[in-house]
Amino acid sequence: MKLINILLVIRILCVGNSFSWDAVEQELVPLCDAKGVQVEVHNLYYGGCSLEQHAEFLMRDTAAYSHRVCTNHRHSVGARESYIPHLQKRVIKDTVSLREALLDGEYDIISLQQASHFSGVRSSYEPWLDMLVDTVRAYQPKAKIYWMQTWAYSQDATHPAYPTYHNSQAEMWDSIQACTKLIKLPLIPCGAAIQYGRETKLGDTFCRDGYHLNYTYGRYTAACVWYEIITGKDVRQNGYKNPEMSAKERRLAQKSAHRAAKEAKKRP
Repeated sequence: MKLINILLVIRILCVGNSFSWDAVEQELVPLCDAKGVQVEVHNLYYGGCSLEQHAEFLMRDTAAYSHRVCTNHRHSVGARESYIPHLQKRVIKDTVSLREALLDGEYDIISLQQASHFSGVRSSYEPWLDMLVDTVRAYQPKAKIYWMQTWAYSQDATHPAYPTYHNSQAEMWDSIQACTKLIKLPLIPCGAAIQYGRETKLGDTFCRDGYHLNYTYGRYTAACVWYEIITGKDVRQNGYKNPEMSAKERRLAQKSAHRAAKEAKKRP
């Protein structure tokens, strides 16, 4: 097979849960592939994992995570990376510890996030976030650490933690924003993008069960935010869309993601 181009690979590690699964495992690689961007996304998945739980797994060196790797490149001879358009692969490696993942080569970007149900609870962030940041920096001093902002639940969500926010999407979103302002890391504003999307004609339809994103424009919107942040490219110029989406859904999703990413880049 003819090798089209020799490019650098953006290596990403998400220390996450089902919300990072929604954001990066389905649509991010195709978005990057559409513009010839080589990417290798490592998602450390543990359902509902909070910052405190991540820190506990770290301290005990617990092999608790499902390590999902999504990529559109292949390794050629030696350490050279060769780009082949439309090559997409997803591999699941069970089970690994956070330490093992941090030792698995150099990453360009590493993201941290809070469990959705604690995302607007200020007391749930420290001292665990600082502990995780310090550890990541020790193992991966060249990586840029980002904060992935999660989204508020649908107005009619039945999540058992929703009463924490009086079953109010507006209250939950305000609480998430307040917590986000306290975090001194560059931002991947998936939560803002979903909230902006809810202001469009798509309405409050981005979640499939009240909190996880739907498999079309829900996940697509979150991935569009990631695409803009990691590439610096305007996602509105990206022609890829999920085949189950309409052109209107793509336009509104991209517009919402671009708005959120543009605002995030202005953070001090």
